[in-house]
Amino acid sequence: MFEIQLGGDDGAVLRPLEPWRAEEYLAHIDRGREYIDQYIGLAAAAKDLGAARAFLQSYAEKRAADTGHLYGIWLAGTLVGGVLFRTFDAASGNCEAGCWLEEGAAGRGLVTRAMRALIDWAVDERGMHRVEWHAASANTASINVAKRLGMTRDGVLRESHPYRGVRHDIEVWSVLAHEWRNGR
Repeated sequence: MFEIQLGGDDGAVLRPLEPWRAEEYLAHIDRGREYIDQYIGLAAAAKDLGAARAFLQSYAEKRAADTGHLYGIWLAGTLVGGVLFRTFDAASGNCEAGCWLEEGAAGRGLVTRAMRALIDWAVDERGMHRVEWHAASANTASINVAKRLGMTRDGVLRESHPYRGVRHDIEVWSVLAHEWRNGR
């Protein structure tokens, strides 16, 4: 088991989010369900303990296959959010990163700090060439993380994501390995 200190004076840490943490994960999702569910279906994938465990197990299997990775963010010993590589293709050097937080943990820079650690690992250790970030155009918090990470807006997939009865525009942001290294 490992954890990465995320810097700052809040004691935030990043750890793998594994199936044995399903009860803790479900409690976290239940606390933030409405806020988390605004733009992504993560909360819907954890309606009960069995579904939460199944979701975490799916990422354990992705991790084992090296096709996805899931990490939690803990603040003062409480799981408050997470970051992930939704897709991870080492052969092509491309991956897609994402995040979520409870509302009470927002605005502290937790996701930005956690994503810096993940992108460092993906670029430096795994040789990723391109890290993508997809977010609904209305999700300004997520778009602002992409900007803080030094990503470039590649474009908008207009009305490409049907979610909760509405078709959302999805912005695609990315950073290339050489840009990431130069931006540090």
